[in-house]
Amino acid sequence: MATFRKRESGSWQARIQRVGHPDLTKSFRTKTEAKVWARQIEAEIDRGSFSAPAPVETDRATLGELIDRYQVEVSPTKKCHLSELRRLKQLKGALGNLVLSDIQSRHIAAYRDSRLKEGKAPGTVIRELNNLSHIFSIIIKEWNYPLTVNPVQLIRKPSAMKGRDRRLKSGELALLLSNLQDTQEVRQIVQLAVETGMRRSELLGMTWENIDTAKRVVFLPDTKNGDSREVPLSSRALEVLNSVGVKTEGPVFTTKPDSVSQAFSRACKRANLKDLRFHDLRHEATSRLFEKGLNTMEVSAITGHKTLSMLKRYTHLKASDLALRLG
Repeated sequence: MATFRKRESGSWQARIQRVGHPDLTKSFRTKTEAKVWARQIEAEIDRGSFSAPAPVETDRATLGELIDRYQVEVSPTKKCHLSELRRLKQLKGALGNLVLSDIQSRHIAAYRDSRLKEGKAPGTVIRELNNLSHIFSIIIKEWNYPLTVNPVQLIRKPSAMKGRDRRLKSGELALLLSNLQDTQEVRQIVQLAVETGMRRSELLGMTWENIDTAKRVVFLPDTKNGDSREVPLSSRALEVLNSVGVKTEGPVFTTKPDSVSQAFSRACKRANLKDLRFHDLRHEATSRLFEKGLNTMEVSAITGHKTLSMLKRYTHLKASDLALRLG
């Protein structure tokens, strides 16, 4: 016979006790859902078709403990695991003490609101909520914890801010490069970013073994989206690579990612360039490819964008240039 009790959190817990079977408990948002589940399980027991799940300790497990498990078992399999670790630390600090079976959508909504009040960008909060949602999905689908709903899916996500449309203005690239004279390798990286549209990680991951100067192509075996691709090299890009000093093997650049970003920020400050980020160079390069007359498929093949919507975020064509093409 199943029994039901209302928890302090407002959720309902169903418990099934049968001789010869382990006790079964599961929490639900409503008593009706709890009764439906109990009837289904009891019917399976009566038919002899019930297979008991592996025992879990839902009543005592905290979200923090499960975040720790996620960090060990799931996070290392992702390309973005380093940035994810920072989000996991934030989520654990804010929500880790909550007992898993007591968590409701109101807890997640309160977290969302508190982060926005702290001044965090909507995009940052969305990434944290997406991460938390994936944790709950793993808990439910793979770790066999008896939850029926992902609480993150019940709340509103913040409205994402409009995508950046910062492009280089006339003379800004020359000004930026002149302020990178003391960091020659970063200067070369910036030049290649504008010429190729490659991401910072892709530029720093280039090796001489994957560059064919005769065919004017660099092969990227492992990119952010998981695919490999070949990037064509313009005459200017080849000049930059030649200035580095072409070798037969080894990395093209040795500067660390954070050092590139720091040098870039210092140069922007010295040059008085407002609101310019390294990733804006990818915006600039992508837009220039379109302005040269390449079509969407051609640009996508070069930049690695998988969908038109992703490509549009980085494409901001100059109306004056388009007017000239219209005649």
